[in-house]
Amino acid sequence: MKPTLYILAAGMGSRYGGLKQLDGLGPNGETIMDYSVYDALRAGFGKIVFVIRKDFEQDFREKVVAKYEGHVPVEVVFQSIDALPAGFTVPDGRTKPWGTGHATLMGKGVINEPFGVINADDYYGPESFKTLADFLKQAEGKKGEYCMVGFKIENTLSENGGVSRGLCQVSEEGVLTGVNECHGIQMKEGKLIQLLEDGTEAPFPAGAPVSMNMWGFTPDFFDYSEQAFIDFLKEHGTELKSEFYIPSVVNDLTTRGLASVKVLETPSKWFGVTYAADRPATVERFRQLAEQGVYPTPLYK
Repeated sequence: MKPTLYILAAGMGSRYGGLKQLDGLGPNGETIMDYSVYDALRAGFGKIVFVIRKDFEQDFREKVVAKYEGHVPVEVVFQSIDALPAGFTVPDGRTKPWGTGHATLMGKGVINEPFGVINADDYYGPESFKTLADFLKQAEGKKGEYCMVGFKIENTLSENGGVSRGLCQVSEEGVLTGVNECHGIQMKEGKLIQLLEDGTEAPFPAGAPVSMNMWGFTPDFFDYSEQAFIDFLKEHGTELKSEFYIPSVVNDLTTRGLASVKVLETPSKWFGVTYAADRPATVERFRQLAEQGVYPTPLYK
């Protein structure tokens, strides 16, 4: 059975402004998601699942899903703030979504095979999808054997401001032992720095592997996540801004010895639209890739 690609597309992208998941950046108006789907199909994925917000379903189906008809089966599921386990309710005043861990849970009803998880607004590169697909193809029938595609930090920076990345701790055997979320990472005077919670600057390790939210799981991950989300709500369910993240579940599982996460290296260089000022360079990069023959243009016919 071919693995499934699960694309997290429910966010708004506040720093960029608007629904950047639907922004046409390729030579023929292709979205970043279009390139991810194309790379995934070349790598051997057999189904695409999107998680979106219900309020932009029509635009999403018309501008995105329609392109893939005849190419690959597609499912759409929805993340909503009130999609909570029995016994829990949304606290008064909360408008913020529950995070990537919650968004991933929305796919449980339609995913029964090994699956990859990615962000809708990040370009990961063909090599990354090939690496992820190869791992997932041999994961059929297994439990607790997951993976994460780790990017070299220098390949994930924006020229227009600091970025948030998950700094990965990796054992000598290439197994993930922890992920620490770091913020404000950028090059400054030729050196990598990050911003600490108190606003001060601190060095960031050169060459470090970081998470770009490109994961590989087997379906048992949903069951673990369900229980982890319940535990999260018991502790943070009355808060207005707390979020339930994928790395939190992964860290808990690895700490308890219930799962092992292999860190897969990739030479790919990330790019995307973290900031509005990133857009022109991203448009130019897709133009170059089409000119070099990496992608056909138009991408889908």
